[in-house]
Amino acid sequence: MKKLIRNLGFWILAAMLLGIAVGAAMGPAASLFAPLGTLFIQLIKMLVVPLVAVSIVSGAATLGGSKSAGRIGAVSIGYIVVTTFVSILLALAAGTIFRPGAGLNAESITALAAAAPDTAGAQPGLSFWETLIGMIPSNPVQALAEGNILQIIVFGLLLGFGLSTLPHRKRDTMTEGLNSLLEALIWCINKVMLAAPLGVFGLMADATGTFGFDILLSIANLLWVDLLAVAVMGAGIYPLTLVLFSRVPIRRFFRALAKPQLIAFSTASSMATLPVNMEVCETELGLSKQTTGFVLPLGATINMTGNAIYYTLVALFFAQLYGIELSMSHYAAIAFTASLGSIGQAGIPGPTLMVVAVLVSAGIPIDGLPLLYALDRLFDMIRTVLNITGDAACAAVTDRFATR
Repeated sequence: MKKLIRNLGFWILAAMLLGIAVGAAMGPAASLFAPLGTLFIQLIKMLVVPLVAVSIVSGAATLGGSKSAGRIGAVSIGYIVVTTFVSILLALAAGTIFRPGAGLNAESITALAAAAPDTAGAQPGLSFWETLIGMIPSNPVQALAEGNILQIIVFGLLLGFGLSTLPHRKRDTMTEGLNSLLEALIWCINKVMLAAPLGVFGLMADATGTFGFDILLSIANLLWVDLLAVAVMGAGIYPLTLVLFSRVPIRRFFRALAKPQLIAFSTASSMATLPVNMEVCETELGLSKQTTGFVLPLGATINMTGNAIYYTLVALFFAQLYGIELSMSHYAAIAFTASLGSIGQAGIPGPTLMVVAVLVSAGIPIDGLPLLYALDRLFDMIRTVLNITGDAACAAVTDRFATR
């Protein structure tokens, strides 16, 4: 009971159920509690820009420094980049075909869109060159001040790769400072998340009272579409890469991965699963210690196809929920930010704020995001299983080409 009381997920779930009950009982009058959700959203917004900026710079510095690993680094990073891109295309297709956020009546969509103030971002109708030029900041400080996520990411990548070229002593000093700052931001996030039950209660009461249960059914749609995309990636794309580019038989791969997948599902942490994944890849799949020692820790940090699918689907979900028509520039912004955001996401459990960056980059309101927090643990468990499966597949492919 003590563990349950101290579990934030329990309180978020309880707040969600209480909010639904209050909203159903009070109807539109439940908007009285909406400021609680607004307060929580503001706290999240406060942390998004510094979190994205620091994590992208730190991640780029780490990636750039991995060139010293030679062929293993080149093959593994290439595999991660390609599979991340494929996972985003898969999520875009699933979200566009099944439209999990569609289904609210016209009046509800109009009211929901009117209640969302954050609609600035990528503008519809921009050409390829206008979109590309708009991603490059003329003033990085201004981009930080205005919260222009795409420009922040581009500048952060360039700065991070620049840091990776410094002599080891200087580079290590800078990366240690960035990692310390990132730890401080994570502390801030953990403290802000203590307010999540209040925010979720306020938002669920307001949403249920205003729109009824239609919006809750939309969230259930998002869950099964996410499961479908993850299943296609994990049971289709990854096995295909193993058949084409590795020496590991498919049946042996999935039999060996059963244990780390179970741990990943229960802990929702790639880092917590890392020791077991390394042991299984070495002893049961026969991969070299040199490969697993480099690829799996790297993959646990930057190989997050499950996150990339989730970010992309959430962006499409809220665009459909608010009745926003997405242009090619919006889709490009979602794909670009989701790919880099997944690489920048640490392999630890908990609600991720990187999805906020994806929404902001495409001009999609983030005000409804706490609707997903009650189920975030389930989403997190699902995407972590795919993430560690991708790490092992990457190690199997790398071992064939990089250790010849």
